[in-house]
Order: sequence, then structure tokens, then C-alpha cells
Amino acid sequence: MAAMEPASEVELVALVRAGAFERAATRALELYGGELFGFLINYVGNESDADEVFSQVGEDLWKGLPAFGFRCSVRTWLYVLARHAAARYRRSPWRRAREGDSQLDQAIAKARTGTAPWLQTEVKDRWRALREGLDPDDRLLLVLRVDRDLPWEDCARVTLEEEAPDAAALTREAARLRKRFQIVKDDLRTRAKQAGLIE
Repeated sequence: MAAMEPASEVELVALVRAGAFERAATRALELYGGELFGFLINYVGNESDADEVFSQVGEDLWKGLPAFGFRCSVRTWLYVLARHAAARYRRSPWRRAREGDSQLDQAIAKARTGTAPWLQTEVKDRWRALREGLDPDDRLLLVLRVDRDLPWEDCARVTLEEEAPDAAALTREAARLRKRFQIVKDDLRTRAKQAGLIE
């Protein structure tokens, strides 16, 4: 993780190290659940599928916290979990109802209801339609870098398939993503001009 961690990350580290996993999971979803659900809507393409994947992310978060090694921020790790859950969902859609009424379930429900009001406006809908026409990996890159403002190294952690990539792999992937990002921006700019969204 970065040398200067936000207070929220410090709080999450303390909760995990104290073994307060349910509280840590709940707090992580309170902090990042809304943006994560918005990311999933963009990444999987619709709210219904995002809802299913988000539930799986909550479970993966709960199960993975005891072994989380803090090689990155909890925020970045949540994006890794979300990408992996979305990939599993795409390979084999599942329809399993969650049981219980824990604080974790309540945090998941709260994050879902407070997400992405900007997606409702007409102009944003037109931009979203342009983005949806992109390859899923290109949409992922845009959401991570533009919408979520993740550093390139964190974007690389999310896109790499390895659980714990080494520094050289992160550097190579970050460089590849920067080049790809420029291509995607140019492509979107061309599409936006054709759609009359920009001059």
C-alpha cells in the first residue's frame, strides 16, 4: 500500500488485525460499496447482473478478509474481488439467495440504493451507451482509471490474473494499460464526435 494511507484504510487495517472481520467487511462496504456497485453496473452492463455479482463480492470479502495480506489497499482489493466475481458470473450465472440479516447484508443493501444517480441523465446515458459499445476490458480500464481514479499500479493489480503479482509484472501491466488507455480515449473521442456529443 502507499506510504500515506487514508484514515479509512488505516481503520480497516486495524479492524482486520483485531480480528473484527464482520465490522471490517461492513465498514469496507460502507466506504466503498456505492462506488463498487456503480463500477459493476458499468462492467457487467446492467443493474440486475451487477446486483448478483455484488452479492458475491460481499461474500468473497467476508471469506477473504482473514487472509488479506494488505499488499494493496482494501479499496483496490475490492475491485479485484469484483472483477473476479464478474468473471465467474459470466462463466456460470448463478441464482442463489443470500441468507441471514447481518450487518453485512444491510451494508450491501445500503450501497445498492445509494449508487450512481448520474447514470439517470440523458447525456450520461448517451455516454454510457458509447462506453457499453467498448470491449469489456476497455470498459473496465475506463471505470478504474477515470471513474474511480485508481493509480496505474492499482489498475494493474485489478487486471492481472495473478493473486500477488511481483513489481516487474505490475510495472509492465501498468505500462500496457497506459498505452491501451490512450487508444480507448481516442476511440471514444471519435465515437463521441460521430454521436454529436462533442465538437
